[in-house]
Amino acid sequence: MPGSFGESVAGLLGLVIPDLALPAPPCILHEDEHLLVVNKPPGWNTHAPSPYAGEGIYEWLRNREPRWATLAILHRLDKETSGLLVFGKTALANHSLTEQFTRREVRKRYILETDCAVVGDNFTVRTPIRRAGARYQAAVGAADAESAETRFRVLLRKSESTLLEAEPITGRTHQIRVHAAERGFPILGDSLYGGTPSIRVRLHAAELRFTHPREKHEAVFQVDVDFGEPTGAGLRRALIDLRETDSFRWVHGAADNAPGCYIDRFNSYALVQSEERVPVARSMPPGTRGWYVKQLERRMQERRPVELSPRHAGGEIASEIFVVRENGVQFELSFQEGYSVGLFLDQRDNRRRLLTGHVGGGFPLWDSEIASREILNCFAYTCGFSVCGARGGARTTSLDLSRKYLDWGHRNFLRNGIDPQGHEFIHGDAFDWLHRFSRKGRKFGVVVLDPPTFSRSKEYGVFRAESDYGILVRSALSVLSSGGVLLSSTNAARVSADEFLRTLRDAIASTGRRIRKELYIPQPPDFPVHRDEPAHLKTVWMRID
Repeated sequence: MPGSFGESVAGLLGLVIPDLALPAPPCILHEDEHLLVVNKPPGWNTHAPSPYAGEGIYEWLRNREPRWATLAILHRLDKETSGLLVFGKTALANHSLTEQFTRREVRKRYILETDCAVVGDNFTVRTPIRRAGARYQAAVGAADAESAETRFRVLLRKSESTLLEAEPITGRTHQIRVHAAERGFPILGDSLYGGTPSIRVRLHAAELRFTHPREKHEAVFQVDVDFGEPTGAGLRRALIDLRETDSFRWVHGAADNAPGCYIDRFNSYALVQSEERVPVARSMPPGTRGWYVKQLERRMQERRPVELSPRHAGGEIASEIFVVRENGVQFELSFQEGYSVGLFLDQRDNRRRLLTGHVGGGFPLWDSEIASREILNCFAYTCGFSVCGARGGARTTSLDLSRKYLDWGHRNFLRNGIDPQGHEFIHGDAFDWLHRFSRKGRKFGVVVLDPPTFSRSKEYGVFRAESDYGILVRSALSVLSSGGVLLSSTNAARVSADEFLRTLRDAIASTGRRIRKELYIPQPPDFPVHRDEPAHLKTVWMRID
């Protein structure tokens, strides 16, 4: 209530009592007590194919909101297929929808496009299907093949392509794709089954009909598709609510068919990064007023900041300092401060976890036994983690070797209406200060470790993430409360996810402490993982007794 004691204390301490609810992402079409219905974009798996391959839409949703922590997968769509997915939120919904899918009572209608001739207007394809390596194939008479049936109806014949409706009566993997190819009209973009290359696989789950598990009425969900929209654009549109977040990755290398090229949107400016000195030839993010380019460097220590800074390449010139928005939080950025502009976009979802207090399904940030909500942010840079932690109601200590970046972080606090006087900003070496805090018996409920891959200080000397991360973890554990959370992150290219996890676990075991809860988090979905470009960011959240 206004003027309450809690608000008065929070004001004196410079803390913010947060509204933890963030708007639902644009891909959410419907939610009630029992169901969550989403419009899955193309290029996103229903669920993660492996632990380090990036979150599927299922994992991303479960780890986003506490009320979605128990989501159940009731059916799946292929990675390159867009459209309607329904997830169960309750045991009643899971049981009811599973029964309906099993009894083939759920009606599914897909839209597809082909550039091949289609004979007939209404027809049914019935052929058994079995797996054959990376694909599936029609297998008439094969004892190990499963029966499959798909009804097709021509919707529109155009000069260069045909739109069809497909209704799968059975639910086999790749069924519509196999049956379309078997009938002689492979789907546009579906190269696996002989389709002509296109900007996406032109297959879309347009309608779902089933009996609502509680209300017992027919639930009907429909969603249109624009097959002319590239896969990458559809993915970002499903993820990003531009009212809350105006900065994200627009093109991510090989995953977006642009090997060696990366484009970030920062408010109304685009930053193009490439290993080659090439002109900007790709479409800019929507709303771009000006764009900058930066050559990716492998040996940054040998270059001056002015040489590493992005250079203006077209459109409007950005102010020396401009403001971006992420999950409703504001940050100052600059294209004139060297290689880094002030915010690492691949940490957006991790900053959100500090903002909302929800790490993942069944993993709250704060344990009930932690009396003091204090966050230590080592290697704080411009204090992005600290700002979100403070907005989430915590008291923060930001530690960095650079006074300039700490001053930048101080301004970020002010930008968000947070009194910096209620928080600490310490200029110094992380190892030195961890030792000082330990000697004084100071404890924190959360410790954030996101060090640079390489750094040098007078106190510690040279730090290399690939060889020294375990030492850093042991130092951090000396100030982490029992039941506290350790956030460890690295983008060291030479360290695999398995090696990173092993380093963390060995370091923790060597101190005699125990990991109670662990969640590995890859980079966010606008940084999609590709076989030619594995995940660069490795992040682990651990609750440690």
